[in-house]
Amino acid sequence: MYVIRNATLHTATDRGTVEGDLLLDDGTIAAVGEVDAPAEATEIDVDGAPVTPGLVDAHSHAGMAEWGEPEDGDVNEGTDPVTPHVNALDGFHPRDEELKYAFQNGVTTVSARMGSGNVVGGVICTMKTYGDVADHMLVREDGMKAAMGENPKRFHGENKDRQPSTRPGVAATLRQALMDAEDYAAKREKADDEDEPFDRDLGLENLARVVEGDLPLRVHAHRADDIMTVFRIAEEFGIDDLSIEHATEGHLVAEEFAERDVPAVCGPSLYSGAKYELRNITFETPGILHEAGVQVAIQTDAPVLPQRHLDVCVGLAVREGLPEEAALDVVTRNPAEILGVEDRVGTLEAETDADVVVWDGPFYQFDTTAQHVFVDGEHVFDRAEDAVDPREEWQW
Repeated sequence: MYVIRNATLHTATDRGTVEGDLLLDDGTIAAVGEVDAPAEATEIDVDGAPVTPGLVDAHSHAGMAEWGEPEDGDVNEGTDPVTPHVNALDGFHPRDEELKYAFQNGVTTVSARMGSGNVVGGVICTMKTYGDVADHMLVREDGMKAAMGENPKRFHGENKDRQPSTRPGVAATLRQALMDAEDYAAKREKADDEDEPFDRDLGLENLARVVEGDLPLRVHAHRADDIMTVFRIAEEFGIDDLSIEHATEGHLVAEEFAERDVPAVCGPSLYSGAKYELRNITFETPGILHEAGVQVAIQTDAPVLPQRHLDVCVGLAVREGLPEEAALDVVTRNPAEILGVEDRVGTLEAETDADVVVWDGPFYQFDTTAQHVFVDGEHVFDRAEDAVDPREEWQW
């Protein structure tokens, strides 16, 4: 049990900023503001320092594309362009160094997923960044990964000489997968009604969850035309639970996002235009989408950008027009709501998980560092005790 005393609590709730204390008990936040802590509680006086929820990255490959592993590692099951049967949890490695640096720098939750080589990549999982066993770090299965544009074209068309090799081919592949899922769900229902035997298929079981509205569809799309193709296909199949991942040209179709009430998970924007579909990359995108009324989250796409630098990405977005008052939301409450885990993470609210960060300044400023980090109520990082001089980490 811990009580954080004399804090400036940025709650990421309607309460806004609260001056006071925070009680962490049995893995959850027990009280916010005025706290009468039991005598056995360990007290940490932070002398007015900013305290936030643990940061949430809504699009990451941390734990999946490990440091030092080949580029594709375990993130793309490249044997077929449609692989809804695979699950990120089965490839998540808790001892990935990316995860250690994540929680030490205030990122306590990530949505870990397969890569964008396949049109349908597999089931995505929201994970805590601290822990030893993936099953214990799991928050929930939060979506089905899909991808448009150049990555599946290159991965399958150019490298393996099979569909998809064009953007229409990518769209057709996704449509066919969703049609197959609809047919499968209908046959399964009929078999259940008539008490007949039914041959189950793991991939179609997972895709049926998408077309039936039980599992969100999360689609990698950079270009504005690819984003519109996703909207078109979602409307055709009645898919309402949807997010656009990357949204590099989302600012060009901001009104379309707002009209459909589709969230945008923006980034990684600290990146060059390394391929044609990134030519309009800019940190202005989150601010423009926010002003249009779109729910926005900022991502690193780790390890494309180091997971620990999620806060840096927010600072650059603020510099390029994202309002300061929205800075915390885009890496706490918004991604938690997009992922459907707002009952667990993303706010300093009683009964949510005790994932808490004490900073030595505004979290998104370049010279700010995390001083204390708690995950599920465990004090997992104390900079005064745990920080290591990087020169001492080298093994010669």
